[in-house]
Amino acid sequence: MGSRWALRAGRAFDGVRFLPDGATVLVEGDRVVGVETAAFRPPDDVPVTDVDGTLLPGLVDCHVHLVASGAFPGTPGSLEWAGTAAPAAVDEVVTASLRAQVTAGVTSVRDLGDAGYRVLEHRGREREGLPRVVAAGPPITIPLGHCWFLGGDVDPDDPPTVHRALAERVERGVDLVKVMASGGFLTPGSDQLGAQFDVVPLRVMVGAAHDAGLRVVAHTHSVAGAEVATDAGIDGLEHFTCMSEAGADPPSGLLARVADAGVTVCPTLGSDPSRLPPVSAMPPHILEMLERIGITDRDEHFARVAANSVRLREHGIRVVSGLDAGAMPAKPHGHLWRSVAELVRGGWPVDEALATATSVAAEDCGIDAGRLATGRLADLLVVDGDLATDVTALSRPLAVWVGGVAIDEPLAPPGGH
Repeated sequence: MGSRWALRAGRAFDGVRFLPDGATVLVEGDRVVGVETAAFRPPDDVPVTDVDGTLLPGLVDCHVHLVASGAFPGTPGSLEWAGTAAPAAVDEVVTASLRAQVTAGVTSVRDLGDAGYRVLEHRGREREGLPRVVAAGPPITIPLGHCWFLGGDVDPDDPPTVHRALAERVERGVDLVKVMASGGFLTPGSDQLGAQFDVVPLRVMVGAAHDAGLRVVAHTHSVAGAEVATDAGIDGLEHFTCMSEAGADPPSGLLARVADAGVTVCPTLGSDPSRLPPVSAMPPHILEMLERIGITDRDEHFARVAANSVRLREHGIRVVSGLDAGAMPAKPHGHLWRSVAELVRGGWPVDEALATATSVAAEDCGIDAGRLATGRLADLLVVDGDLATDVTALSRPLAVWVGGVAIDEPLAPPGGH
């Protein structure tokens, strides 16, 4: 038997579009070496595996927290726990998170909330059949600002502190930089409606990162944070919830500026409703914030956020999908399919929504994957059903390959349809 093999499916999505004649994907080593129709017959010495369902590239989750399992703050597995836990214990959580991702068909992840740079040690584990990792290290924040407990706080009024933070990340070999431009729900006392940095120190940070060849993405729940980050020349906006005293709605002027600047937005849509706590059980600081901005019906709010995502598309903004996996119980590792389903719920065409988690996501992460195309990494996924008509088929993985290596017994994530 030769080193080449082939995968054949009557239904296929190539990362950009659905292929009307299915696909026969030829693989050699860790690369795709040919893509033909399902009717194509490879040479006799090339073994062929026929699969039901829909064949597509492995998924790319652009926003994960591998050091956290999704527990509530203050309990084992939470981001707060990771900030003080022993390295070996954090490593165990990271490995479990990666396994949950790959069994669900996620073959690459971008980690945006590390503790002690532990996630960087897990890059290259695709040789073990785990997802390839792009890692930012600990996010940069202000003292007692959002996720300060991960160890990335700097004094924004002290330029040498900011430069040292960037120099440390360059020395550690991060793949990109994450900055907390606004406060966040997981950090009591942080300013969720304001901006944690003025534009000048943030611009210094972005410039230093760009000089080192690194992109910068910004956590932004507030309109103010998104505006400052955009003015500073940021490359990507995470969450982009656009909260203000008026509610949670992206202003048209801000959307136009983001589009003109070529900034990528990862709206981190999607939650498992069965894991959401009742409103009465939410922490007091979250309840106060929701009341302050007029959010009284959670389901109505989620539906509006999904609908708002169409405005990103209408403005020509590059959108990628990331779940914020691990940050809370309702966002478990391996549920990226929920992000894609929320885009479709909001009005996106299925093929464009899928691209945010395949071809567009891979390009934004700098990963040579995300496409069924010659020369790309052979990260492949087969799901149960016709994705063109049922996006929830994405929650039912049948087979997964990372770099041409089959993953044993992929399972649908808990809560899948």
